This record gives sequence, structure tokens and C-alpha cells, in this order.
Amino acid sequence: METINLAILIGAGLVILSTLTSLVSQRIGAPLLLVFLGIGLLAGQDGVLGIQFDSGGTAYFIGSLALAIILFDSGFETPLRSYRLAAAPALTLATLGVVLTAGLVGVASHYLFGVSWIEGFLLGSIVASTDAAAVFFLLRVGGLKLRDKVKATLEVESGANDPMAIFLTAMFVELAASQADPGFGFSASFIASFAQQIGLGLIIGIIGGGAVAALLNRLRNLDPGLFPIAGLATALVVFAASGLLGGSGFLSAYVAGVVAGNRRLIFPHRIRRFQVGMTWLAQIGMFLTLGLLATPSEFGVIILPAIALAIILIFFARPLAVWICLLPFKFKWREKLFVGWVGLRGAVSIMLAILPGLGGVQNGDTFFNIVFVMVLASLLIQGWTISLAAHLLNMLLPHGPGLLDRIELELPGDAELELVSYRIHPESTVAIGERVPRWARPVLIMRGSRTYSIHNIGHLQADDRVYLFASPRQLEILDKIYASPADLDHPSLYGDFVFGGEVKFSNIAKQYGLTAFNLESEETVGEYLEREFSGEPVVGDRLSVGSVDLVVTALSEDNVIETIGLIIDPDSFARPNIPKVLTNKIRGSIRNIRARLNASASTTATDDHQSTEANT
Repeated sequence: METINLAILIGAGLVILSTLTSLVSQRIGAPLLLVFLGIGLLAGQDGVLGIQFDSGGTAYFIGSLALAIILFDSGFETPLRSYRLAAAPALTLATLGVVLTAGLVGVASHYLFGVSWIEGFLLGSIVASTDAAAVFFLLRVGGLKLRDKVKATLEVESGANDPMAIFLTAMFVELAASQADPGFGFSASFIASFAQQIGLGLIIGIIGGGAVAALLNRLRNLDPGLFPIAGLATALVVFAASGLLGGSGFLSAYVAGVVAGNRRLIFPHRIRRFQVGMTWLAQIGMFLTLGLLATPSEFGVIILPAIALAIILIFFARPLAVWICLLPFKFKWREKLFVGWVGLRGAVSIMLAILPGLGGVQNGDTFFNIVFVMVLASLLIQGWTISLAAHLLNMLLPHGPGLLDRIELELPGDAELELVSYRIHPESTVAIGERVPRWARPVLIMRGSRTYSIHNIGHLQADDRVYLFASPRQLEILDKIYASPADLDHPSLYGDFVFGGEVKFSNIAKQYGLTAFNLESEETVGEYLEREFSGEPVVGDRLSVGSVDLVVTALSEDNVIETIGLIIDPDSFARPNIPKVLTNKIRGSIRNIRARLNASASTTATDDHQSTEANT
């Protein structure tokens, strides 16, 4: 019991220390991941606590579990828009870029360390991938608002390049371990194995992501504390199942996160809050464990060539590979340079460096020490200067007025509501004196350090901070009102098209499937809105009705609604019910075939009857 209590005490103490030192690291600009790794080193065999930890298998297990959690969360937070922006260049970097980097570093390793070509390429493969955890944490936790295309490229590449690096590393570990065998060499089985890992990883990830979303949407009545646990546990099942079936578990975890995160889920805020904490814990645990595994006293022989190899990787191999891969795509030289600079190496490289020792490669521990020094150099050089590079290369978006915060509220049923905060753009419609629509009025305004209500502040001004409740589908229009230069003709303000108030509401209900309303009513849309607004409509009043929004666009002199704008919710029509559509088409085709057959039979019968009469 004393040993167990001591282990818990040390482990929890190191986590607390890592958490507290993160405050100091943010003040001095040090990369958090470097801090976590440093604490692990200080607690290790050569450190202050002198903890003896030399189990590569345990470290690889902890690292794999932590990385699966991080990759799932990374995919969950990556919108499909990122893939539309940068799928081709990012996936080129994740495949060809990894191979080029591994080859260039492998050549340098052969001459710097005097190892065989196979061992050189093994070392190059270990450090060839950009670390997803490092990139996501530096971009998201660091608060860097990068240009969309660059950010999307980095996010997709870092999440998708691990399978290639893992495959290359496993292949060269097998080759290096069998060098003494005269018959060793490449074979078609390597290519088949890679295709199997990628193919199964993608398929299982897509199916698993759909399963995560379907399961969560069925667990409506589950205890709020168990709800996100069920989602993350299902993601880990996908990760493990993919590995057991011969696929890439890391790719499956990431793809499952992308699929689940881009589906409509109930209570998504519960999942995100839980995953933020779990991702931090996984990150801290992974780097502490890898730091404990390292023995700095063994770095003496390899430290200088390892630093030289890290410099070659940072300043030559990675930038050159990026430049070649992005040649077919429309990237500016500044963007290529920045993407090349953000090729951080982290926990994945250290984890892969454990494999040579586990795989029976001669002097396998040397690979671990070399890679550990290279990762430290990468975090020190690149991690410490990523913000400076973004500023120098003009990769940052301006921190102007806009949406500051979103807090999702948990409400009964399917109701979705958020508390949102905006800083008013100086050229927005409200800042230049336009009336704030009644439905979009804030519940609280902050001007300087004082708070006001909409009733005692007068006109809203630039840089006022407003808070209001809104549904997710209203955010686009709120952006136009508070956070963008005025564009009074934009369709999102007054509708995709406008019609007269005398149109019957039943026609609109039938057209857009609003089955909850009386489809036989003779009430007009104008009358319906006047009733909903208590007989006092004003221009700009907006009402959500099922899958459409109705906006009052013009009033007569006697305050009667003359014209109404109609705004269609794209989510309601972007994904049609494919099975239903196909069924209707099939039924229509069958009816047509039956009609033709009946007509043909009728014609044949008539012809036979006429022929009989003629013969008679």
C-alpha cells in the first residue's frame, strides 16, 4: 500500500506541478509541451526525484492511449470547411512530405552517425511526421488566429501524417532488425500492409465516427456526467478495433473525431468541456512519461550530432519537402515558409523512437536518445518562435471586433440556445446608427468597465461589448449586425427573396413542410406575423418558423406588413433524405412501367379483336 500511495502522490504531484508551471510558461512565452517534458526529465533517473522508469512498453502504451484521445479531440474540433480549403495540399504533405523528409534526414543521419542506410532512413522516418499534439496545442492554446488556408493545412496535415510515419518506422525497424539475414529486403508485403492500414483506418474511422454520433444522440436521458465518457470510450473502442483488424488506429481515431464532430449532436457542449480536460490530462501524462523514460546522462556521445541533425531537419529537410509538395498549389512564398517552420516534432517522434528497442534493433536505445534531443531542439527553436514567425510572415488575422465568446446553454428537449458576446465593429450597422432588430437586442452591454442595459445606454458605439442569447442558426446574421461592415443589401439581413404579405401562410407551410401548422387556414403571412408581434411589427422583425425565417421588410403607412423576406435554413435542405428520394423515383418508374404495359396490353387486345372481326 505504501508503494501505491507513493506512486499516486508522485504522479498527482507532477500533474499539479505541470499545471501550475503552465502559468509561468505563458508569461515567458515558453512552449507548454517543453515544460511538461522538462518536468518529466527533472523527476526521472538523472533528475531531482531520481525515479527509475525504463519500461519502453509501458511508455508506448500510455503514449498511444493519450495520442488517441488527443487525435479524436483534434478531429472533433476540425470543421469540414478546413478540408474543403486545404485537403489536397495537406494530404500531399501528410504522405509525400513525410517520405521526402524521411529520405533527406536519413541521408544526413548516415553521414553524421556513420550508421547503415537502413538505420539512417529508420531515424529519418521516426522524425518525419509533424506532431499533431504539438501543432494543435500551439495553434489553439497559444491563441494564434492564422489565415484560414494556412491554419487548415497545418491542422489537417498534422492529424493525417502519423500513419505514414508509423508505417515507415515499422518497415525500417523490421528491415534493420533482419539486416543479418542475407535474404532481407523490401517486398510487396510492405506496400500491401500500408494500403491495408490506410484503407481500414479510413473505413473504420468513418463507420466509428457515425457510431459515436448515433450512440450519443440516443443517450438523451443519460446522466450528464456519463454522457461525454460514453462518447470518448466509444472513440477508444474504434481506435483499438482498428488496430486489431490491421488498420491504423491513430488514423481511425482522428477520422472518427472528424465525422462525429461534424454531425448534429445533442449536448455537444458536454462533450467539448469534458474533452478539453481529458486532452490536457493526456498531453501532460504523455510528456511526463516520455520525460521519465529519458536518461540525459546518456546524451553525451550523441548530443552534438543530434543537434546538428535537428538543425538540418528544421532549416533544410522540412522546408524543402514543404516547398516541393506545395508547388502545384497556390501558396505564397510566405505561407510555404511558415508551414515549413511549424513542422514541430513532439511526442509521436519520441514514441516511435521506442520501437527500435522493442523491435530488436541493435543499439535501439541510441535512437531514442537521438530523437529525444531532436524533439527538445524542435520545441526550443520552433515552438518558442512560432508566434514571432507568424508576425514576421504576416500570417495572423487582425484581432478586430467580432465574436468573442460562445457559451452553449443546456435546455430541456431539443432547444438550442447560446450566450454570445460581440465587440461591435466601428463600421457595423448598429455603430453607424441603424436600429437594432428587436430579436437581436443585447441583454447586457459593457462600455469600458461599466455595464448597461439596452434601455439606458442610448446608441451603441464601436468597441462596446454586447451579450445576448441566440440560437446557432442566428449567428451568421448577428455577425452581419455587430461584427462586420454594414451591408444593408445582404440576403441574410432581409431574405433570399421577398414576397407580399397577402400570401397565404398555408402555402408557405406546405412548400417547406411545416406540418405543425394548420394547412387549411386562410390566414395570410402578414396577418400571422402581425399576430405573433402583438399587432406592432417593425421593419427587421424576424421570426423562425420551422426550417425558414420570416423577416418584416416593409410596412404601409398604417403599420400593416406589406412585404416579407424569406430566409431558408441551408442545413434543412443540404442533406436530402436520399432513401426517400430513391424510393419515390422507383415507385414513379414502376407506375410508368405498369401504365405502359397496361396500354400495350390494351392495344394488343384491340388489335386481336379487330383482326378476328375482319376474318369473320
